[in-house]
Amino acid sequence: MTRPWLHIVGIGEAGLNSLNTEALNILYEADAIVGGERHHQLVHALEGEKIVWPSPFSTLKNELAKFRPKTVVVLVTGDPLWYSAGSKLALEWPAEEIQYYPQISAFQLACARMKWSIPDVETLTIHGRPASHIIPYLAPNNKLVLLTTDNTSPSTVAHILNERGYNSSELTVFGAMGSACEVVIQGRAGSWEKTEAANTIPQFHTLCVLCKPQTDHVIISKGPGLPDHVFLNDRNFTKCEVRAITVVALAPFRNKVLWDLGCGSGTVGIEWARLSFEGSVYATEKNQTRYDISCQNAERLGTPRFKVHKGFNKDLINQFPDPDSVFIGGGLDIDLVTQCIDRLKPYGRLVINSVTLESQVLLVNLYKQFGGELIQIAIARVKPVGSFLGWDQHQPVIQWRFGK
Repeated sequence: MTRPWLHIVGIGEAGLNSLNTEALNILYEADAIVGGERHHQLVHALEGEKIVWPSPFSTLKNELAKFRPKTVVVLVTGDPLWYSAGSKLALEWPAEEIQYYPQISAFQLACARMKWSIPDVETLTIHGRPASHIIPYLAPNNKLVLLTTDNTSPSTVAHILNERGYNSSELTVFGAMGSACEVVIQGRAGSWEKTEAANTIPQFHTLCVLCKPQTDHVIISKGPGLPDHVFLNDRNFTKCEVRAITVVALAPFRNKVLWDLGCGSGTVGIEWARLSFEGSVYATEKNQTRYDISCQNAERLGTPRFKVHKGFNKDLINQFPDPDSVFIGGGLDIDLVTQCIDRLKPYGRLVINSVTLESQVLLVNLYKQFGGELIQIAIARVKPVGSFLGWDQHQPVIQWRFGK
């Protein structure tokens, strides 16, 4: 087995005192030590060549390669494989060349101080990512622990909470956890401006949020089948019952890729994105009005990984990575379906909904050619009929599902 030369060491605020013997020994042996300015201050007495994180971060691989196979230590905060550089470096070098030295993570420290059980908490990061990532996780009494970008992050999070009726939510900032200079700042989302004015928010900190909505606030779940009214639309979009069935058929698992072709208002792709942790949606829409609406819906509902591309399906899909799931909502034709099936990854899903007779004929032919499942979805909602109640039958939807 190749001897590891790249060592990813998690370090705490106590510096060398936070490390075990194995991590300390490798640091003393290191020819080069890579980290941020804060990390280097914690190990300033060591002799290895000090290298500050390069900018952009993507150039780090070339910087490290200059030393291979000498002993290189990369310092990170906490656990190297929990929203940290360790997971990115794992993609760059063979596993047998890397050794990891985990430290207690900021998530664990913050939960211990809040007396929260980690399995009951959403552990998220908005470090270098849009803060809107937290929106799908907003629900009464949900507990969020967030890795943040800088001292503006609590204000940004408070704004998101207030916009969505969670003004009573409790925010707790932890800075320099585990050091003699540890800082704790607490306040509510609705009055966070006053809290911030009375305190200095640390540039480097972890943020805990206990979500508390106003009593008259309408709560929405992560899905599937969000209420129709939460989406901006032009009245031509996939309604909630059909959308729920469709999203489930598209299998929104972790880290997957969805193509949402002819996305309209973006309702299906956005719901899929809310349920697929770290999943990415590549959507297309040729109509400018619907393109604008889908972009707004993605922002409002917390799915920054839902990206809409304006234009025609066949002109755009060659630019997209191979999908795990495909939903065709517009621009349906046999050539497009064939391309999608060819590009679909193993175990992938393709789903098409249809309401017109012409497209339903095409779905029947696709079913005969490729197999899969062909189902009819019939939904009715109650409505007044004079002084009585009756059923308002919606237009049936034919759905074809294909699994690879």
